[in-house]
Amino acid sequence: MPAELSAIGATLPRSNLRAALIVLCAFAVFSGTDALVKLLAQSFPVPQVTFMVTVAALVGIVGSAGLSGRVGTLWPRHPRLAFLRAGLLAGDTILIYYAFAVLPLAEAYVLAFLSPVLVAVLAFGFLHERLSRAGWLGVLLGFAGVIVALRPGVVPMNLGHAAAIGSALLFAFSLVLLRRTQVTESDTALVASLLVVLSVLSLVIVLAGSGFEAVGLMDFATIAAAGLLLFAGHALLVRAFRIGDASVIAPFQYSQIVWGCLYGALLFGAPVEIHTLAGAAIIIVSGWLVLK
Repeated sequence: MPAELSAIGATLPRSNLRAALIVLCAFAVFSGTDALVKLLAQSFPVPQVTFMVTVAALVGIVGSAGLSGRVGTLWPRHPRLAFLRAGLLAGDTILIYYAFAVLPLAEAYVLAFLSPVLVAVLAFGFLHERLSRAGWLGVLLGFAGVIVALRPGVVPMNLGHAAAIGSALLFAFSLVLLRRTQVTESDTALVASLLVVLSVLSLVIVLAGSGFEAVGLMDFATIAAAGLLLFAGHALLVRAFRIGDASVIAPFQYSQIVWGCLYGALLFGAPVEIHTLAGAAIIIVSGWLVLK
């Protein structure tokens, strides 16, 4: 998820057009990772999938840093804040991966799109930031969009919906945390700290449960592909926020609804539900109002 990078100090020349193109590629890559995670989750428990994919991504970033002679950039300059942020985002990732496993991709994305709305509410409550009338309208519209998309009382809710909302809430807390402190970290440190914490957390969950299930040769290929896509997506995302303005780039997250519908239809035979698209449209408008 992107907006938490808005507090990162930029050191590169600004170019919103380049950043927009890069971030569109990043979200296309992330959606590919999400689709592969959903495929793997049909054969393995979600914590094991998370651990395997994260370790594959971690191998990728460490290998890349080693080949380029930049191993020292993997360690953050502000480790306490970096790893606290990474812990929030690791929990966010585990929850959203579970949501991907049990919900259609497009439906999980719709709930994840609540992050800007939740940030506005949390910033008002914890940081005493004032919201404009348009901002409050955006907050109300965001929750209305969820009602339209999920149709409570018509379609039964499950733990996947709760996980997706919990994921958006953890991500929103990570945003509020970074609004209090400006972070100037290398691209690799920002990605590596997240991957380290996520791999440790998912491993603990696996060992606390039923342990690891056997992995076949073809599964390893899927895991490697998902890990490389996860690494590439994070690298593209950080770079986009280095060279572009967050207020311009962050709304491009909503492009994932297109990929969610596409992958859902092609790989999982999920129909494109009109109420899901309507709810997504309302939440997108709400996020735009909040970000104004």
